[in-house]
Amino acid sequence: QVQLVESGGGLVQAGGSLRLSCAASGGTFSTYGMGWFRQAPGKEREFVAQITWSGGYSYYAESVEGRFTISRDNAKNTVYLQMNSLKPEDTAVYYCAGKQWLIGRAVRDMEYDYWGQGTQVTVSS
Repeated sequence: QVQLVESGGGLVQAGGSLRLSCAASGGTFSTYGMGWFRQAPGKEREFVAQITWSGGYSYYAESVEGRFTISRDNAKNTVYLQMNSLKPEDTAVYYCAGKQWLIGRAVRDMEYDYWGQGTQVTVSS
């Protein structure tokens, strides 16, 4: 059973940056494809970014392409989401998710088996 714990959320002004972290335990992290999702108040959870188990492939939602970067450090069992040029519409609870041996593009939350508790990101205008 894999446990995921997000951190790094907070309040930031529009145009600012935050880096989210997701620390994994209880599994072989290097075998897990990882994703970031977010859920704004009154909206459904949506895909943000994905990275393969090797880190060799990443994919982004169109709304964050060019502003957000997903990365991972398998030695630290951690996946990151660097968020730059933040906008008020990026305000949401951000979740990391994982699935072992994830292959290909995975943008639906049902494709992931493990989830963190979420971290709040608030972008003020």
